[in-house]
Amino acid sequence: MELSPMNTEQFASFRSRSIEDFAQEKVEAGTWAPEEALGQAEESYERYLPEGLDTPGAYVFNLVHPVDGIVGYIWFNITENRRGKEAFLLDIVVEEAYRGKGYGTETMNALEKTARSLGVNRIGLHVFGHNERASSLYRKMGYEVTDLTMYKEIKG
Repeated sequence: MELSPMNTEQFASFRSRSIEDFAQEKVEAGTWAPEEALGQAEESYERYLPEGLDTPGAYVFNLVHPVDGIVGYIWFNITENRRGKEAFLLDIVVEEAYRGKGYGTETMNALEKTARSLGVNRIGLHVFGHNERASSLYRKMGYEVTDLTMYKEIKG
């Protein structure tokens, strides 16, 4: 799997879809109300990608497979902290038609290789509790839970 930088047109499509997906995930997780989710997701993207593709420290790539072509996308930001350079994975999608082929694993390996080449010594990510498929992949790839927030809805 190759991580290939997006062009402006691809970025516009990514941004629109990613915002919608993020809003839906937050609603599904019970974090945001449906009527406010899109606006809150938009605000979040303004915070993390204020200059779009030109945002310093932001990396937005197409996932390019040698046989299948573009099979998804990935976005991570790199920051410096007391531990050194850290990448934080903000969005990753392998399109439905390409799931179950090992492309998620290939993508995570490509992410590590790219991050290493950028001087990163740690990769972080967030996964929604209801996303068992992603959670399983990340555990398989050696990611460890560092924080866990849980809720229970109580009725009447």
